[in-house]
Amino acid sequence: MTGKADFTEEEWNLVREGPPTAGMIVLVSSKGGSFRETWALAKTFAEARKGHGDSELLDALIADKPDTPRYHSAEEAEQQGLEKLRQAVALLRQKATPGDVDAYGNFVRDVARRVAEAHKEESGQAVSAEEQAAIAKIESALG
Repeated sequence: MTGKADFTEEEWNLVREGPPTAGMIVLVSSKGGSFRETWALAKTFAEARKGHGDSELLDALIADKPDTPRYHSAEEAEQQGLEKLRQAVALLRQKATPGDVDAYGNFVRDVARRVAEAHKEESGQAVSAEEQAAIAKIESALG
């Protein structure tokens, strides 16, 4: 298994920022619901261990509490956030077990999905087209 001790401080910060970054990318992708979506981001971390099996990596991520990045625009969040996700996954593929890489990707996907579903859209849909597009980009960044 892979844990925090397997990374330098800089590497760990990159890995640690991945899940909340995915949440922020979704949150800023469409208008409305930011309070509920922000709450969903925090709640996902609080409930994370229930559905992700045994992963020392996820235990360490959750224990560190999310450090939610701040972006000035949706475009900046998407561009910089997706690049950070790509870098984090590439680093994990070098240093982590395949199971931990999968667990990390699943956690990032879960954060993104739960943030998207936290606010019912004006059209009545659970997830907006913009949020769906953001999730697709996150999926692509995860490889």
